[in-house]
Amino acid sequence: MAAYTRSSRDGGNIDVLFTHSWHLWSDPKQAERRQPYPPLGTLYAAALARESGFSVAMFDTMLDDPAVGFEDALDRLRPKLVVICEDSFNFISKMCLTQVREVSFTMLESAQPRGVPVVIHGSDSTDNALEYLHRGFAAVLQGECETTLIELLNAYLRRSETQGWSFAGLNYLDAAGGLVSTGRRRPSVELDRYPAPARDLIRMESYRAIWRERHGRASTNLIASRGCPFHCNWCAKPIFGNKFALRSPELVAAEMRMLKQKYEIEHLWFADDVFALDRHWVKDFAQAVGRRHAELPFKIQTRADLLSVETVEALRLSGCEEAWLGAESGSQKILNAMDKGLSVAAIERARDRLGNAGIRAAFFLQFGYPGESLSEIEETVALVRRTMPDDIGVSVSYPLPGTVFHERVHREMGLKHHWRHSDEFYRALRNALHAEVTQYTAPEDREAKENLSALWSSFYAMEERCRNRFPTALPVLQQSSNDATAQCAVKNGSAEECVA
Repeated sequence: MAAYTRSSRDGGNIDVLFTHSWHLWSDPKQAERRQPYPPLGTLYAAALARESGFSVAMFDTMLDDPAVGFEDALDRLRPKLVVICEDSFNFISKMCLTQVREVSFTMLESAQPRGVPVVIHGSDSTDNALEYLHRGFAAVLQGECETTLIELLNAYLRRSETQGWSFAGLNYLDAAGGLVSTGRRRPSVELDRYPAPARDLIRMESYRAIWRERHGRASTNLIASRGCPFHCNWCAKPIFGNKFALRSPELVAAEMRMLKQKYEIEHLWFADDVFALDRHWVKDFAQAVGRRHAELPFKIQTRADLLSVETVEALRLSGCEEAWLGAESGSQKILNAMDKGLSVAAIERARDRLGNAGIRAAFFLQFGYPGESLSEIEETVALVRRTMPDDIGVSVSYPLPGTVFHERVHREMGLKHHWRHSDEFYRALRNALHAEVTQYTAPEDREAKENLSALWSSFYAMEERCRNRFPTALPVLQQSSNDATAQCAVKNGSAEECVA
């Protein structure tokens, strides 16, 4: 089967070839997990372009190798424009920046000899627009891209305008090579006006087959909201900023039912940055799911302080099976330094409430934040042992462009902007914590206990060797250099290779 799918409306050459730059098989860890999700952001943009009257096709880089199939798609479809639109709902696209950039540049180099202009949208291109433009991209779409993209398609494809674009949301070079920035466009708050993602442009059956082969059931993604209004100072928000907008509960429930019936989906991941922010919406959503018989087990990402007893019950009724909480740390000192606006006690309460409702509770944990010492690490380990989460994800603090954290530590970054290797100290911590959590639900096993003990012994032995006498420290969190084990990932962390 062709490595691309074209709209049924196409006839002859197409107007726009959509693609993105995340390839499952290029990341060994993601390839091993076999949990691919369709590029939702790309499919939203393609759906709106098609609704606006443009013929579109899709090269789905998630499953198809761009080094093999992209040039063939260019030659067979002969698009007038290529749009590399990253999936901004997939957190990997904000983290594995080097890989995203390299694949994007490779696709650009394939299009250039064929005379096909390429525009791009994504976190890295937003933060580094000039570098992308000098490389040869016709334009960089800033922020939320759909409305800007339609205006660009109208200008370029219908009015043959190649310069002088003035609508908001663009960066491009003028005829003299100077940067033109038209300013950021305000994110939309009317999400119900968008057409459903153009899932017909990708091979949903291939995703379904991978999931069923490895996990026994087919999962896919959808969103109920865009953005996050909280201000954690390490979190990058180059696309949606701090705006938050919700879709109607009825439309979300209708999409769930459609995925269940049309695509034979058996599990869902809500890719929202923060689910259950509006407790009234969650209650209405549970009722809408029940009315439409749209129940499917699903997982979410949320905050512990949003999970009241009533909200957890509404999540249970609507089908929530697993909630990932941005716990980050068991140290209140570190949570405060992150501007998390969250208490350790709230994390513990949320875990209890989820457990009582039969919903799996999983923690995102972050180590290496400036000011963290062995003492704070042990507070996080103690939190895990007290609450016994069903799963954890472990990462190392890394300063992404555009964040307060980045601004605070950029002097110590030198020329580093992307990272490839995580420090062995954090790997040892990760391995011990994962083994610890696994034992909470595993059968009694003497060998596993001995292995866990050995992992913790290895971690503490490594702590003495890895302790940094001159760690990165925030001004408000100066500590003794003798008590600073976990230095900031500016030096040792990895945005390219997440520790989880």
